[in-house]
Amino acid sequence: MSLRERKKAKTKALIQKEALRLFRERGYTATTVEQIAEAAEVAPSTVFRYFATKEDLILMDQFPPFLEALDAVPPGAGPVSAVRMAMRTVFDTQTPEERADSVEREILMFTVPELWAASMENVTGVVRTLQGRLAAREGREPDDPEIRNVTGAIVGVMFALWFDWVRDRDLDALAEFDRALEHLEAGLPLR
Repeated sequence: MSLRERKKAKTKALIQKEALRLFRERGYTATTVEQIAEAAEVAPSTVFRYFATKEDLILMDQFPPFLEALDAVPPGAGPVSAVRMAMRTVFDTQTPEERADSVEREILMFTVPELWAASMENVTGVVRTLQGRLAAREGREPDDPEIRNVTGAIVGVMFALWFDWVRDRDLDALAEFDRALEHLEAGLPLR
């Protein structure tokens, strides 16, 4: 990255970090974009340059690195196994602070009504993209019913886990997600 790109990435990360801190301290609804800009020592217009809406401060996620990790999984790994490997790669490359920020954003998305509504459009796009990537890995069309089903099963496991995570914030979500996908990969046997 050029110096300019690094500075832009640093500014964007600082804005999001300050937003998360203020949301934690004051609540999402009570925090204004102006307060976020002041905390990050930027103009409100700079906040909107990086994040079109207040919701985007939370909804912007690590999906692109996940897609890169998924694309890097060797051919031959089944869809569920490939998602497991990609998730491990993403979590293994995150710093503890990045992981904590991700958790914070996920919890906000599931507990703040305005964010829940806004995140549904984001989730729909994520599901479509994941379905397309899994289809490409298997040499199938994205609308293939079997690809749709496996994508839906993976997303269903994620949602079930997220709901548990909101209730129990000490849950080791990565380990639980990995175990859940392992169970899914095994055909969901009841032991």
